[in-house]
Amino acid sequence: MSADVKASGPKISSRIIFILLGVALFLVVYYSPSWPDAIDPMGKHFPLTREGKGALAVFLLAGTWWVFEVVPIGVTSLAIGVLQALFLIRPASVAFKDFMDPSVLFIFGSIVIGMVFTKTGLTKRLAYRMLMVVGEKTSMIMLGTFVVTAALTHIMAHTAVAATVYPLLLAIYALYGEGNKPTKFGKALFIGMAYVAGAGSIITLLGAARGAVAIGFYKEIVGTEITFFQITYYMFLVGWLMVFVLWGFFMLVLRPEKKTIPGLKERARELNAELGSITSQEKLAAVIIFGVIFIMSLQSFVPELKVLNKAAILLVSTILFFILRILDIEDLENIPWNIILLFSGAMSIGFCLWETEAAKWLAVNWLVMFQKANWFVFVMGIAFFVMIMTNFIMNVAAIAISLPVALVIAPYLGVAPQVILFSSLVVAGMPFLLLVGAAPNAIAYDSKQFSSGEFFMYGVPASILLMLLVGFAALVIWPLLGMPVTVTAAG
Repeated sequence: MSADVKASGPKISSRIIFILLGVALFLVVYYSPSWPDAIDPMGKHFPLTREGKGALAVFLLAGTWWVFEVVPIGVTSLAIGVLQALFLIRPASVAFKDFMDPSVLFIFGSIVIGMVFTKTGLTKRLAYRMLMVVGEKTSMIMLGTFVVTAALTHIMAHTAVAATVYPLLLAIYALYGEGNKPTKFGKALFIGMAYVAGAGSIITLLGAARGAVAIGFYKEIVGTEITFFQITYYMFLVGWLMVFVLWGFFMLVLRPEKKTIPGLKERARELNAELGSITSQEKLAAVIIFGVIFIMSLQSFVPELKVLNKAAILLVSTILFFILRILDIEDLENIPWNIILLFSGAMSIGFCLWETEAAKWLAVNWLVMFQKANWFVFVMGIAFFVMIMTNFIMNVAAIAISLPVALVIAPYLGVAPQVILFSSLVVAGMPFLLLVGAAPNAIAYDSKQFSSGEFFMYGVPASILLMLLVGFAALVIWPLLGMPVTVTAAG
C-alpha cells in the first residue's frame, strides 16, 4: 500500500504544479500593466483593453489545463465561463450563453447519430463489411478507415462524419484482441480518424462551415467570387496528399503492435452473417440520418434552404429517434457530457477573444512582423498564425481575424490574394494540437485510447508536416494548377 502511495506522489505533485501554472499565467497577464497597441500597416491602432487582456489570461489558463488535463476537460470549460463572469471580462449572461451555442448543439446531435448507429447495429454491419474488403493487415485496416472518413467529409460535415465513423472504429478495435486497453494501433486509429476528418473536410464546401464563411470575407475584401468548383479544384490534391501523409506518419510513430490479425477476415464474415438481414429499425434510422444529411448538403446548392440553421436540421433527427423509440431515456443519460462541455468552453473562449478584440490584437501584432518579408515567408506566417489560433478558437474566427489584415498587407509584398485564402483554409481545417480545435478531436478522445497530452505530443510533428505541405502547395501544386501566387507589388 505504501508503494502505491509513493508511486502516486509524483503524479499528484505534477498535477498541482500545472494547476498552479495555469492560475499563475492568468493572474500575471490579467493584473499586468497596459500592453502597447497593435498598429497595422495603414497606421490604425488596435488597443488591448482590460477585457481583452482578461480574455488572453483565460485563454492561457484554459490551454495549460487542457494540455496537461489537470481536471476533466469539461471542468476546464466551466472555469472559462466562471472566470469571465467573476473577473468582469464578459457578462455572465453572455459568457454562459455560448455554452448552448448552435454549434455546440450541432455536436450534440452528431454524437446522438453516432449512438444510433451503434444501438441499431448499423455500425457493426458496416465495420464487418469493410473488414471483409480490406483484409487482415493492420496497415490496410488503418488506411481503409482513413480513406472512408476522408471521403465522407466531401459530402457531409466532418463533425457528423466523425460521430458516424467513431462507433465503426470501436467495432473494428474490438476485434484487435486487446479489449479496451490503450495500444499504439488504438491511438493511431482514433487520433488518425480525427486528423483525416479535417484533411478531407477542406476539399469541398460541404465538409465544414469555414469554407463558405472564408470565401464570403474574401469576396467582400477582394471583390472576387470563389466558386464551389474552384475550392475542390485547388484543394483536392492537397487534402488527399495529407490523408496519405498522415497514414504514413502514424505507421511510423505508432506502428501497430500486430502486423496482421489472423483470421480477421473470416471472423468478420461470420459476425456479419450472424447479424442476419437488415432490420426495420436499422432501415428507419438510416432513412432519418441520411435524410438529414441530404437536406444539409442541399443547402449549398438551394438558396431557399440556406436560411435553415444546420443545428436545427440535425436536431430533428434527435427528436425523431426518441419519438420513434429508437432511443430512450437511458441513451440520453449516456451522452458524453464531458465532450459537450469541452466544446461549450471552446465556443465561450473563442467568442471572448473575438468580442474583446484580443484575437484581432494578436493577429495584427503577428502579421505586421512579416510586412517586409519575402512573399513565401509572408504566406507561411499567415498559415502558421491561423493554424495555432484554430486550435484555440473557432476556425471561422481564426480566418476572420487574419484574412482582413493579411489581404491589406499582401499587395505591398506582391502576394496574390488567392494563395492567402487557400493556405489559410488548409490549416484552419486541421487543428492537430488541442482537443478543442475541432469536434472530431473530442469525439476521438472519448475512445479513452489517448490523453490530451498525447494528442498534443503527436500533433506537434503532424502540424509540422501540415506546414510543409502548405509550403509545397504554395510553391509547386497551386502554380501548376494555374493559381497566381504573386502579383506586381503595390506602390
